[in-house]
Amino acid sequence: MKASMSSFDLRAVARELGSFSSAYVKKAYMPHYEQIVLRINPKEIDQFDLVLVRGSRIYTSNRDRPMPMTPPPFAMVLRKHLKNARFTGVHQLGFDRVLCFDFDTKFGEYHLYVEVFRDGNIILTDAENVIIQPLTHASYAGRTLKKGIVYQPPPEAVDPYQLTVEALQQMFEHSDRDLVSTLGGKVNLGATHANAVCSLAGIEPNIDTQNADASKIHQALNTLLNDLDASQNGYIVLKKNDQMDVESLEQQASEFAPDGLRDRFYEQHAAEATPTLLPSHTGMATVEFPSLCFAVDAWKGAHDAMALARREAEKLDIAAPGRGHSTDVERLERRKNQQEKALEGFSKKIEKQQLLGHTIQNNWTHVESLLTQMNQAIEQKGWKQVKKDSKQVPWIVSLNAAERTFVTVLPNENEEPKGPQATLSLDETVHQNAQRHFEAARKQKDKTKGAVEALEDTVLQLQRAVKKERKQQASGKLNKVKRSKRLWFENHRWSMISGGHLLVGGRDAKGNDAIVKKHLSGSDRYLHADLHGAPSCSLRAAQGFAIDQHKPAHIPEDVPAFRLIDKLGDERITDEKLEEAATLALCWSRAWAGGGAHGTVYSVKPAQVSKTAQTGEFVGKGAFIVRGQRQWFKDLDVQLAVGIVAVNGVPLLMGGLPDTIRSLCNRYAVLRPGMTKKEQLANRIYKNTGLMTDDVLSVLPGACDIIEDVGVFSPVKAIKSEEE
Repeated sequence: MKASMSSFDLRAVARELGSFSSAYVKKAYMPHYEQIVLRINPKEIDQFDLVLVRGSRIYTSNRDRPMPMTPPPFAMVLRKHLKNARFTGVHQLGFDRVLCFDFDTKFGEYHLYVEVFRDGNIILTDAENVIIQPLTHASYAGRTLKKGIVYQPPPEAVDPYQLTVEALQQMFEHSDRDLVSTLGGKVNLGATHANAVCSLAGIEPNIDTQNADASKIHQALNTLLNDLDASQNGYIVLKKNDQMDVESLEQQASEFAPDGLRDRFYEQHAAEATPTLLPSHTGMATVEFPSLCFAVDAWKGAHDAMALARREAEKLDIAAPGRGHSTDVERLERRKNQQEKALEGFSKKIEKQQLLGHTIQNNWTHVESLLTQMNQAIEQKGWKQVKKDSKQVPWIVSLNAAERTFVTVLPNENEEPKGPQATLSLDETVHQNAQRHFEAARKQKDKTKGAVEALEDTVLQLQRAVKKERKQQASGKLNKVKRSKRLWFENHRWSMISGGHLLVGGRDAKGNDAIVKKHLSGSDRYLHADLHGAPSCSLRAAQGFAIDQHKPAHIPEDVPAFRLIDKLGDERITDEKLEEAATLALCWSRAWAGGGAHGTVYSVKPAQVSKTAQTGEFVGKGAFIVRGQRQWFKDLDVQLAVGIVAVNGVPLLMGGLPDTIRSLCNRYAVLRPGMTKKEQLANRIYKNTGLMTDDVLSVLPGACDIIEDVGVFSPVKAIKSEEE
């Protein structure tokens, strides 16, 4: 599977993206440290995202792509310089894996260089190519990528488009590699396309270049390049599957029309995306797309769209790159395996050092003679000449003049130079050389004692962790997730409405201001209970929750997993959804503390909410002026339910209407205003679920009575026994 795009792929992508010249950059995002997204707004078609994954790929996409609320510094730099910039074109630097995007901005002409090799980089420069900001500062042998200096592209490689038969023949004559290595390295084709050229020319790839027909190779290369220029489509090549033939795979790929099923299919079966089909693809199942960007999006788009979730997981210490959440048992098992391997390595080192010491002692006469001869030769000829002469001596491997040592091959049982290698010092006797190896073995034994003690401690911790985990699983408690930062909506009152819509409400005056200024726009709806001091609430039309197709392993089976998304798909807010949100807005107000009487809530559009007061009036912090006609919801019942869910891999307690929570959660409780303090209830939830009391207190509306409880306030073990 290709780890990154080739020069051929980038040539095709540059041609496809060139058709969007004159489009405008709407905004820049950075959902992950490895990824930059430019939202492009063309004149005649819908806006799309230009996805730049450092060191890997460049393509366009229209997927739902959650973005961070606070953009990272590099994204802010791009917004400052490229917002409303006109995209004027894109070109490839020679035939290298670097694309240059040109923009016409209010500051003048700007360039964005995207390097798709090694770890990759993205560099913003001005008209004189002075670097404004690189994504990553880097220094190489011949160039430095740093703010304030002129951008230097990588050393120019051979451009196959400019290669003549004579130049190719001369390259073959001076090459000391085989044909395919020469084409891949010196002709700048890479291994895949070098083999393709050999196949098209009908020449064995591993022959000597002096025996290769340059004209045939040049003709095959031109055929490959002409196919690339003529191709307007993209292809996904599927992996070879012994259990399924080509026709079955192609038919199965065409049947997976829904996005979720299609993404999972390509994630499992796709091998690569390519602009042209090569001889190596013969007999493999392929799927054709309108362009290479479409093919790459189908192949890797779902993974890249989850970049924010991966970033949040890393911030919360849920997952490090390449590894998911680890329980204490898994972590200790890994440590135990590492310590056991280290002990095995220690034992081998001890045996090796002792063997060398004994071998030197057993061959005392030979080693003493070798030391004497080496000392005499160095005194007479010097180190430089002795190094040359030692290449002809089978007993000598290498010399180190600075340390006055040399590596020798010790004799085997037949007195031949086929024994183990040892380092001998010219300033030490035979006994001292042997003793040095015995001393190294002794020091290694001392280290081994500490490693054995550490392993015993790890085994003891592992036994305790296994016992604790079994006890925790039996009680139904969730694994604790250590995190350094809360999800943004946890700073407010929040819930999930039918259809997955996110409802957020302020906790105080500052929170009310934040809700209206940051989280109320477009087709959202503003809700407010008809009570003094009630929170300002926003029912988001587009932002909400979707079922997590890749449920984290640390989330139990009975806990539903969701992820926060920015585009729900169905953004309609019906009267039923509004009434559900209105009931929650009433529960979050002082109506709950008032004893649970019915109440009234109104809803308006975002444009009707303003901070601007009439002349002579004043609007305090957290308060707003609502103008125009309001939609009223009267005689609403004050009743709430809480259930256990997981959002972006974090187990949380979520509040909502009883019917909604029952339909979503397997472990839930229905509450009504009562006399039991919420601190007391939060402690009960902590003891039975393991959720932190601080997270639980923010969800409970106030003093409550429990009407119905399924695994929230009571242990799961007790519930299961009653059902049985």
